[in-house]
Amino acid sequence: MRTNTMLRNTVLTAAGIAATAGGIAGPAIAAHAAHAAPAKPAAQVQADRKGHGERELDVRYEAQPNFYYCGPAATRNAISVLGKNIDVDAMAKEMGTTENGTNSINDITPVLNKETGKHYRSVEIRDGKADDKQTDTLRADIVRTVDDGRAVVANIAGTATDTDGNTHSFEGGHYISVVGYQNNGHTVTIADSANPNTASYRITVDNLADWIATRGYSAS
Repeated sequence: MRTNTMLRNTVLTAAGIAATAGGIAGPAIAAHAAHAAPAKPAAQVQADRKGHGERELDVRYEAQPNFYYCGPAATRNAISVLGKNIDVDAMAKEMGTTENGTNSINDITPVLNKETGKHYRSVEIRDGKADDKQTDTLRADIVRTVDDGRAVVANIAGTATDTDGNTHSFEGGHYISVVGYQNNGHTVTIADSANPNTASYRITVDNLADWIATRGYSAS
């Protein structure tokens, strides 16, 4: 297991891994739930539109093919908004993903830089709950990145509630793509590789920031 000094170590027991509801990955120790959804053919999640404080990118969505590929799958979905279709196994190899998952957002940022030809950087939210400044920074980073036609990749952990009142729980951690925003970035659109039945949902940026807390995200 590799150690990352940027983000807090997370230790998962076998029982903890089995109890989670989707593919997961911690900042330093990564793992997935035992029952991630099987991969499906690529499908459009959202249509690209811009104006009135909102934008949605066109995602060629694919679910992750196994329980520990959430990092590569989230990155593949993020890069798909540029019209590129990169094999998820190739993604996993570049990130050093194993059955323990992908170590941290720091393993994903270099892949985004390489495959998009654009500049991404890792941003941490070190504390257990995001403060107003961290939340505002996340919102600005999402709006800037999406307006440039690119998606954000985030490493999250715990349980969050979307704008429809549905809960999404990844107690051991998970990677997701942020592929759009509404209301000037106060609400964002998630592409989630864990389950094609919940491939896309919206969440407030405040809830997303707290979901990322103790971990990090990759944005322009």
